[in-house]
Amino acid sequence: MLKLTHALAASACAATLFSVSSAAQVSSDVVKIGVLTDMAGVTADITGKGSVVAAQMAVEEFGGKVLGHPVEVIVGDHQHRTDLGASMARQWYDVENVDVIVDVPNSSIALAVQRLAKDAGRLVLISGAGTTQLTNEQCSPYGFHWTYDTYGLAHGTASAVVKNGKKQWFILASDYAFGHSLQKDTTEVVEAGGGKVVGAIRHPLNLLDFASYLLQAQSSGAEVIAIANAGNDTINAIKQAGEFGITQAGQNLAAMILMINDVHSLGLQTAQGTYLTTASYWDLDEESRAWSEEFKKRTGSMPSMLQAGVYGSVLHYLKAVEKAGSDEADAVAKAMRELPINDAFTKGATIREDGKVVRDMYLAKVKAPADSKYDWDYFEIVSKIPAAEITIPLSESTCPMVTKKG
Repeated sequence: MLKLTHALAASACAATLFSVSSAAQVSSDVVKIGVLTDMAGVTADITGKGSVVAAQMAVEEFGGKVLGHPVEVIVGDHQHRTDLGASMARQWYDVENVDVIVDVPNSSIALAVQRLAKDAGRLVLISGAGTTQLTNEQCSPYGFHWTYDTYGLAHGTASAVVKNGKKQWFILASDYAFGHSLQKDTTEVVEAGGGKVVGAIRHPLNLLDFASYLLQAQSSGAEVIAIANAGNDTINAIKQAGEFGITQAGQNLAAMILMINDVHSLGLQTAQGTYLTTASYWDLDEESRAWSEEFKKRTGSMPSMLQAGVYGSVLHYLKAVEKAGSDEADAVAKAMRELPINDAFTKGATIREDGKVVRDMYLAKVKAPADSKYDWDYFEIVSKIPAAEITIPLSESTCPMVTKKG
């Protein structure tokens, strides 16, 4: 039974606790993993309960213990409030002796937590947030950016659409760190491809009525309206664009981040033909299908790439603890960078000195209803995108851990 920790709570609750014998170099005789997530807000469907289950499944896959000690998973809901998320992280690191925080959807909160992790000398593995600041100017030896970033999304989706001849763009972005970063990266990709961003507008998080924003985008005359937000905001924007007849009138939508859960909510009739970039897909191969079917039994849905990322990050962390022979943060961080990343969704990925996971991704297209043959058969994988094409080159990095090397 899951319990949520809140910022003012004096104690965290165990969502999963595995009993084992003693041994080895583990602080407080337990390895404690905190899933800091969004349990009921705008990104709950693509993180939330699914991220918690993903972490639990990683612990179970590893055997429920590491170095002879129990592994405990606790859960916190940051409610998309930076003050609450930071307070919770501080409590976990300083009082609850949490070894590592994972997930952290919302880039503003992720940046705050990564700063706290650096001060505390503890680890944070960020799957849910996308800002490139996490591995650029605000990089940390204790921070790992796991699943995706806005650079990768823009270079995957926007590059494909521009190459297809759609040159005039308007960007509708969420007004916080993630949206700002995605707008910037999308603009750079469009312009590098010979296109032009003719306008942009930002909206508040968790918006229900996109009418005025979409009308401005529509009146711009842009060939492509880029939807640069996430979760329910993406769903609402695409639904309302359909209601306004935007695509029927000849303009195109490009979802700069779109999860399989979003497509499930929208329906194929509404979402069909939309290009997207994804780090994983449940139906790639036998291993990913088997893991995802078990996940669906527990949650009712297939995993988003963010939830798959939480699973992968926790599994890799536990492998690194075992390799290091300790849960001490510096030793584990070193082992994480040394080990290749291999799990049900990711093969042979690596971690750079700036904390960025270097992985291939996939350009996907949402299927038409007639092309979907079974439950959750939503994506056509158009191509694999090599990691080198969607990862910021170290030569362009502003991370002090990289640039100081001269």
